[in-house]
Amino acid sequence: MTQQKQYSQNENSLIENRWDDAHAATLSEPELLLYRSNLLGADMRVTNYGGGNTSAKILCLDPLSKEQVPVLWVKGSGGDIGSIRLDGFATLYMDKLESLKPLYRGEAHEDEMVGYLPHCTFNLNSRAASIDTPLHAFVPFAHVDHLHPDAVIAIAAASNSKALTETIYGSEVGWLPWRRPGFQLGLELEKLAKANPHLRGIVLEAHGLFTWGDSAKDCYLTSLEMINKAQRWLDEQLQEVPAFGGDACQSLDSEARRAVAARLMPVIRGKTSQRQRQIGHFNDSAEVLQFVNSQSLRALAELGTSCPDHFLRTKIKPLVLDFDPASANLQQVIDTLDSQLAAYNADYEAYYQRCRHADSPAIRDANPVIYLIPGVGMLSFAKDKATARIAGEFYVNAINVMRGASGVSQYMGLPEQEAFNIEYWLLEEAKLQRMPKPKSLAGQIAVITGGAGGIGRATARRLLSEGACVMLTDIDQHSLDEAVAEFAGAFGADQVAGVVMDVRQEEQVAAALSSTALAFGGVDILVSNAGIASSAPIDETSLAMWQHNQDILSTGYFLVSREAFKIMKTQQMGGSMIFVASKNGLVASANAAAYCTAKAAEIQLARCLALEGAPLGIRVNVVNPDAVLRGSKIWTGKWKEERASAYNMSTDELEEHYRQRSLLKRNVFPEDIAEGVYFFAAEASSKSTGNVLNVDAGHAPSFTR
Repeated sequence: MTQQKQYSQNENSLIENRWDDAHAATLSEPELLLYRSNLLGADMRVTNYGGGNTSAKILCLDPLSKEQVPVLWVKGSGGDIGSIRLDGFATLYMDKLESLKPLYRGEAHEDEMVGYLPHCTFNLNSRAASIDTPLHAFVPFAHVDHLHPDAVIAIAAASNSKALTETIYGSEVGWLPWRRPGFQLGLELEKLAKANPHLRGIVLEAHGLFTWGDSAKDCYLTSLEMINKAQRWLDEQLQEVPAFGGDACQSLDSEARRAVAARLMPVIRGKTSQRQRQIGHFNDSAEVLQFVNSQSLRALAELGTSCPDHFLRTKIKPLVLDFDPASANLQQVIDTLDSQLAAYNADYEAYYQRCRHADSPAIRDANPVIYLIPGVGMLSFAKDKATARIAGEFYVNAINVMRGASGVSQYMGLPEQEAFNIEYWLLEEAKLQRMPKPKSLAGQIAVITGGAGGIGRATARRLLSEGACVMLTDIDQHSLDEAVAEFAGAFGADQVAGVVMDVRQEEQVAAALSSTALAFGGVDILVSNAGIASSAPIDETSLAMWQHNQDILSTGYFLVSREAFKIMKTQQMGGSMIFVASKNGLVASANAAAYCTAKAAEIQLARCLALEGAPLGIRVNVVNPDAVLRGSKIWTGKWKEERASAYNMSTDELEEHYRQRSLLKRNVFPEDIAEGVYFFAAEASSKSTGNVLNVDAGHAPSFTR
């Protein structure tokens, strides 16, 4: 969840002690490390996702010598202490780590020490050790926490950081000037801790906090004590200080903020997805609004972030959009967005050229990650939803740091050369190169109507499995909630959302597509699948039945595709629309005039849209199922009885009847339709539009040509 925290002089701003002695008594030493890590990582005021490290030096049985030897257990590379499990810790022989010291050739050769870490691995553990490993190994205590608490970084990022550290902690906590994490910093931590055995921790300038203890519980309690001591001091100092110099503007109301963000996000996404498709996230929390509405917004934003974890996620600084909530000049912002982005890109490229080294990696995407909008909030864009959300959460941490530091001193961003050295660190580049290849639909956003039914769920599962973000829509709230919960559990809550929508209601359709833009940043794939079925002889077909079919299967498809088309056109990134129609749209069936006619209209609408969409790169294709009985809501009601009656058989015989009727003598399932939809959504069909794909096990009268 996005953080919700403010500075205020009350105990609610402090980190709660959640240690349970009874539970801890049941745990082994590695399990105690895990317990401590998860407790600390659960609160984003302590450290954000992926930030910080925890460790313990534990006696373990050497599989070769069969003797107890000291082993460093430390969070592995790329892990997160809030969600880590035991297999997320790297394990290294302490004696081998100590033996690295004579091999160290100085700061100019610091990075080569990372290559020695695998040689120190205990018990063939495959978890890679992180660059922070020496920092934990060489601190002469059994249990060590390295955290990035907002309150402490506010002190660490102040221009007089050392003096403030002494004011708050006295002689309990030491201080070290900024240094990039690595072997040298590990040696300096060791030296300071050994020379001052009374210390209970060390503040790292512009970085974070180290604390330690003789037991897991002692270390945990010391970490909380030092964080809360800084928080209490800040609360006291800031209670009379206007945040960020006071307000420069007022927030729009919640609905208006969301409307502005939903309109802006597809525009920004379209303009910044040249290198890779972007997924967006919107945050209008109290902390964000306080910052974007403030007098100091532009000055502080320009300084950039301090803590390395912050700017690795958010870039060195954000882009402040020229929105004025009083005049609501949104169209002007959109019209000038190209020039603002061009200026940001040029500034970033100049930063790269000023700071690059001979062996620096090539410049990365020069577009912003964080967009700040006065009166509205913050947008963040990244390669996937989780990364975009987490980037926004990191910038909230940066906001809290800036508020604290600027309220008690002068906020100090990291010098740009140091920032560059972190951002374009060869070790960081190597980590990026090790990332798995993106899935085929990574960075794409799909809307599926009728998403809680059999075909809708199967399609969602297929698209999600290929990395797409999916917005499910359905008229059935209960079934929709179940589907969203199922897929959130399987693929992660960031990847899927749901909104109740009746395709017949123009306002609901527009609102659902706007919600999709707000949730993910836009739309790339529309799967128009909502459906019903009815059967009656023509002389018994009421006008109400006829109109009901037209409203859902024809007008509904029009409304949804029109709204999706608008967003796709705004993005200028192309797109794919897939209509789930029916073989009945090609071949008439007895006693189903209303249904067949409406399905035929769907197919013709798809052809029309294929013509209009082609110049924009928007492809429109049709998947025609037949007799998908299992899992389909259509076949759970009267339609099944009506079709059985039309063929003069029982409902139990119907599935076998359809199988035997097919040329291939095979049943058709929702997953088969989903595969056809995926084909039209994927790059494999990038040269296909206006096509009809029958997924019916072969029905000769339905052959399209």
